[in-house]
Amino acid sequence: MKRLLALLSLALVAGASLAQAPQPPEVAARSWLLLDVNTHQVLGAKDADLPVEPASLTKLMSAYIVFQALKDKRLTLEQTLPVSERAWRTGMTGASRSFLPLNSQVKVDDLLKGMIVQSGNDATVVLAEGVGGSYEQFVAMMNRQVQAFGLKATSFKNPEGLTAPGHTSTARELAVIAERLVRDFPEYLPYYSMKEFTYNKIKQPNRNLLLYRDPTVDGLKTGYTDAAGYCLITTAKRDFPNGPRRLIAVVLGAASMESRANESQKLLNWGYSAFDAVKLFDASQAVVSPEVWKGKSRNAKLGSAAAVFVNVPKGQGDKLKTDIARTDPLVAPLVKGQVVGTIKVSAGGAPVAEVPLTVLENVETAGILGRAWDSLRLWLK
Repeated sequence: MKRLLALLSLALVAGASLAQAPQPPEVAARSWLLLDVNTHQVLGAKDADLPVEPASLTKLMSAYIVFQALKDKRLTLEQTLPVSERAWRTGMTGASRSFLPLNSQVKVDDLLKGMIVQSGNDATVVLAEGVGGSYEQFVAMMNRQVQAFGLKATSFKNPEGLTAPGHTSTARELAVIAERLVRDFPEYLPYYSMKEFTYNKIKQPNRNLLLYRDPTVDGLKTGYTDAAGYCLITTAKRDFPNGPRRLIAVVLGAASMESRANESQKLLNWGYSAFDAVKLFDASQAVVSPEVWKGKSRNAKLGSAAAVFVNVPKGQGDKLKTDIARTDPLVAPLVKGQVVGTIKVSAGGAPVAEVPLTVLENVETAGILGRAWDSLRLWLK
């Protein structure tokens, strides 16, 4: 599954998009991108590979690293971390802070709320120092994760998102980070839907205005600096007859808080109304069962570990066609999850999506006689 997600992330980075997509709306922003999480398809984009300053959208990667530490039990939500002078001073640098008292001890749960809901720079640095051992080591962890995701244009110089030379990303690569956060750590997504958080007797609202306007929006993150403009990554999940659909909208460089919310809402509504999500295969459904050589089983079950959905312009689901491109011959042993080809989806001759074709069940190697017989058959073939 990790390899599958890596391949899908790389597809996003490479610019995979829906052929013959409906015309997107005009979006008043420097760059933008709309992603369907279910299908891993980019539904529309403008200047998605333009390097930009990510501002506090940086905190999505910071959160990912913290969530990983929680998963690995290197950290607990009830654990307390000290507010260093560096964290306290970073909080004083920008407008976004959680007002953490110097030298106080703060629970990780409250620090996460401070970083996510209040966009607190001080809370972010406390978490960075606690997880990384030092501020610098945490930034190094962030950039190693960038490499693990296969991102090429993203480089982080700090965990909080303040302006720094070389601190850049793109709409496309920020979408990858947001998608991986949603997919890998769904248990922490409720933090992103919190509308307010009070710490040190100071109540601060979440700056994502769509949380108050659209009940299907449940995250993710706002950002602003003079250089970046007003930025917003929004995710929403809406129910449809064939199941729920989650979209992620990335809007960078809008003119105001109101504008970034309006443009994000515009993109979400367009994505849900202009496209149909068509389910092609169920999770672990055998799409093909080709012959296997030198194996205990004569055939292998191939398909996708996850259900396969694709987006098509509304009303064009009957034009979809699937083709299988796979390694041949298939020789045992085969391991569950092994990628042996590609499921290619097209509509009207135009490519729509590519999904890795994987082995669904292990196929062990046959005995010496079986292997010898198949070797002879392959030679004759």
